[in-house]
This record gives sequence, C-alpha cells and structure tokens, in this order.
Amino acid sequence: MRYFALLNLQHVVLYIFPTLIFIVVLGLALAKSYYKSADSPDRLIKVHGRYPDDLEDKDAPFPVALTLIIVGTAVWAVLYILFTGLMGVQI
Repeated sequence: MRYFALLNLQHVVLYIFPTLIFIVVLGLALAKSYYKSADSPDRLIKVHGRYPDDLEDKDAPFPVALTLIIVGTAVWAVLYILFTGLMGVQI
C-alpha cells in the first residue's frame, strides 16, 4: 500500500493515456493520411529538385500524424503543469 493514493492515479494516467494516444497516432501515420488540398496529388508527384545519389526533393503535404504529435506534446505539457499545480503535488 502506498502512502499517497494520488501517486497510483498518476501512474495509471501516465501509463494508459499516452499508450492509447500512441496507438491512434501510429494508426494514422500508417494510413499515410495528410491534409488534402486542391493541389495535393500534384505535390506528391512533382519533383522540385534533384540531388546526388538520385535523391529527390518534393513539396509534399504535411502529415496528420506529425501535426497530432506536435499538438499532443504541447497539450500534454500544459495539462501536466496545470494538474500538478492544482493537485498540490510538489515537484
């Protein structure tokens, strides 16, 4: 038995929710989803530059998975700071 019951809740939240979020983000990343616009199909095909060793530069649309990871990290950081302060836990 732990001395602080709050620690059990924090461990459950810190183990389960990031895992579930990771599964969803991984599913979206594997689906190769991206923000679609009128010129998205052309941007996936059109080559803007060529480099040595047959490397090509394309102006492809920004993937949804990266957007969710960036936004999720920012939201998690803000909520972590708020909840840590509101629950009275000392860092």
